[in-house]
Amino acid sequence: MKTRLIVMTLMASLLAGCMVGPNYHRPTIKPPEVFRGGADTTPPADTASLADLKWFEVFKDERLQGLIRTALVENYDLRDAVARVGAARAALGITRADQLPNIAASADVTTLRNSTSGAFPLPQGFDQTRTFGTTALNLLSFEVDIWGRLRRATEAARADLLATEENRKAVITTLVSDVAGAYFNLLELDLELEIARRTLTTREGSLQLIRSREQGGVATLLEVRQGEQLVYTAAQTIPNTEQLIERTENQISLLLGGPPSPITRGRPLTEQGQPPAVPPGLPSSLLERRPDIRAAEQNLIAANAIIGVAKAAYFPRISLTGFLGFQSSQLSSLFTGATRAWQFAPQVTQPIFTAGRLRSNVRLAEAQQQIALIQYERAIQTAFREVSDTLVQYRKVREIREKQELLVTTLQDRSRLAYMRYRGGVDTLLNALDSDRDLFDAELGLAQTRRNELLAVVQLYRALGGGWQG
Repeated sequence: MKTRLIVMTLMASLLAGCMVGPNYHRPTIKPPEVFRGGADTTPPADTASLADLKWFEVFKDERLQGLIRTALVENYDLRDAVARVGAARAALGITRADQLPNIAASADVTTLRNSTSGAFPLPQGFDQTRTFGTTALNLLSFEVDIWGRLRRATEAARADLLATEENRKAVITTLVSDVAGAYFNLLELDLELEIARRTLTTREGSLQLIRSREQGGVATLLEVRQGEQLVYTAAQTIPNTEQLIERTENQISLLLGGPPSPITRGRPLTEQGQPPAVPPGLPSSLLERRPDIRAAEQNLIAANAIIGVAKAAYFPRISLTGFLGFQSSQLSSLFTGATRAWQFAPQVTQPIFTAGRLRSNVRLAEAQQQIALIQYERAIQTAFREVSDTLVQYRKVREIREKQELLVTTLQDRSRLAYMRYRGGVDTLLNALDSDRDLFDAELGLAQTRRNELLAVVQLYRALGGGWQG
C-alpha cells in the first residue's frame, strides 16, 4: 500500500511538472487623467460614460433600431466573425485534448485452417481449424507534459479564442455605428432633396415674375437668363441627390445582408434627438471596454505562451503507449485469467543536434511576442486619439450648427427683403439672385452640419467602445 502511494505521488508530480516560459503580466500603461478635447480638463467625479448605454438607448429612432437588429442577425461580417469564434473554440478543444490520454478499444478474431497434405501435415487427431481472439484497451501515444509544453499550447489556444470573441464584439461595435451613420447620411440626403425641390419651386416662381416684367419692358433679357441659371442649378441638384440616396440605400441593404432595396425612414433629420449628455468617462476604463484593445491583449497573451512552447522543445519529451486486454487461441477461453495480456512502453526523446532550429524557434516566438506587445500599446494610444478627435468634433460641430442656424435665419430674411425691393422697383435683380443663391447654399450646409453632429455622437459612441453590450 505504501509503495502504491509513493508511485501515485511520483506520477502526479510528473504530470503536474513545471511550466517553462514566461508567465503573462499585463504591461504597465499609464492612461491620461482626462481625455483631451473634452470641455472640462479636470478628472470627472462621475465615472459614467456614454458607452455604458446600450445602442438602443442612444439611437431612439424606432426604424433605425429595426435596421440595426436586422444587421445583427444577417450581416455577413458578423456572421463570419461568429463562425470564426466557433472555429477557435474547436481549435482549443483539439489542443486541450493533447493533454489527456487517448484510449481506444480494439477486438479481432482470426480463424486459421491448416492443410492435411502440405509440406508439414498435422499429426492425426489435431484439429485443422483454429480460432485466435484478442480484445484490448489501447493507450495511444500520450505525452507526459512535464515541462508544460501542452499546457502552454492550450493557454495560447484559449487566448486565441478570447481574442476571436473580442473581435466579434468589435465587429458588432463597427456594425452598429456603420448602420447608424449610413442611416443619418440617408436622412440628410432626404433633407437636401427637400430643400432642392422647395428652392426649385421658389426659383421657378421668381423666373415667372422676371419674364412677366421682361414682357412689360421693365426687366431685361439678361435678368431672364440669370433667373434661368438659378432654376437650372436647383434642377440639376435634384437628380444628383436622388442618385446619392439610392446608393446610400444600397449600402444599408448590404449591411443588412440583403439585396439592394428601398429603406423605410423613421423620424426626419431635424427630429433626431441628441443624447442628454455625452460624458466620455474615465480614460482608464477604455482599456476594459474597447473590444479591439482586449483582443490585442489576448493576442499578446497567446504570443507570450508560445514562447513556453518553443522553450519546452529543449527538454526531453516522454511518451507512453501500451495496451491491456486478453489474447487466446480459443474463443471459449478468451476472458479467463491465463489469457490476460498487457504492454507498457514509455519512450523518451531528447533533441541532440538541430542545427540551431530550437534556438531560432525561441527567438521567433520572442520576436512575435514583442510585435504583439507593440500592437497592444498602439491599439491603446489609437483609442485615446480617436476619443479625443471625436470629442473635439462633437463640441465644435455643435458650435458650427448653432452659428449656421443663425446664418440661415438671416439669409431667409435677406432673401425676402431683396425680392420685395426688386418687385417694388427700388433694387436690382442682382441682389435678389445673390441672396437666393446664398440661402440655398446655407440651407444645404445646415443640413450637412446637423448630420455631422449626429455622426459625431455615433463616432464618439464607437470610439468609447459602446455598442456591443446590447
